[in-house]
Amino acid sequence: MEGIRYMKAFEIIDEESRIPVGVLMYYEAEGAYIIELNDMLDEWSAPLLFTGYIKQGLYTIPRNISAMWVRERVIPSSRQNISNILANHKLRSYDEMKLLELSHGRCAQDSLYIRKLDELPGYVRERMTRNIKECIVSPGGYIICFFADETVKRITLSDIEDVEGADKVTGNRELFMSGKVGIGGYSVVFNDSIDIPAHVLYGRGADLPLKLDDFITFVKDNILDTTECCKTLDCSRQNLSYMVGKNQLHPVKEGVKGNLYLKGDVLTL
Repeated sequence: MEGIRYMKAFEIIDEESRIPVGVLMYYEAEGAYIIELNDMLDEWSAPLLFTGYIKQGLYTIPRNISAMWVRERVIPSSRQNISNILANHKLRSYDEMKLLELSHGRCAQDSLYIRKLDELPGYVRERMTRNIKECIVSPGGYIICFFADETVKRITLSDIEDVEGADKVTGNRELFMSGKVGIGGYSVVFNDSIDIPAHVLYGRGADLPLKLDDFITFVKDNILDTTECCKTLDCSRQNLSYMVGKNQLHPVKEGVKGNLYLKGDVLTL
């Protein structure tokens, strides 16, 4: 299923108006959701939970709000007779996504339902070109984001100081250094709790004349592991450890099974 190998995707449809409301994407490994709304919606035709985002011109719904939409439509795990319900549906444990699929996403609050997609709509694929493929979080207080359309941005904390949650990251080095690419590349997430949306990062910071392939090529050609380092220097691991201990060589990453070194540093010894 091209474009959605790593997630399940469902079209959200309004049964009364026949309007395609959007797409629900479920990332099974993370148990997380993202909803992409159809950009033909306005605040009157959008589901109530999303009208605030539509008013701001935002059609990509954050994972926490997307999850809220799902949980409003399934039987809660706290239901008194939940074990009987699960047994009736041959479910060994509570699984909100399976329950959503069993009900086709229907609930008494509205006329929406879901149906499985084999291919993402064009508007979703187009938006995903501005999602993040990789990011580098620097101790210097900036993030380098590599986007799917090959745009590369260097974003400082001051560039995003107005974004909700960014103030908690500022001044907290440990929290800042926990930053990584969120599900589907829709955000940079800190401590799995604070999301800075990709669409915000895409519009901030400075463009860099660099591509992800350039960075990958640099890593392949210029990073040596312990074995490669010993071979280059024609020395033993004990000798290499001695040089590191004497600050003659500085590993860029340390691990139990060995370290990683910059090739340039090794060749200058």
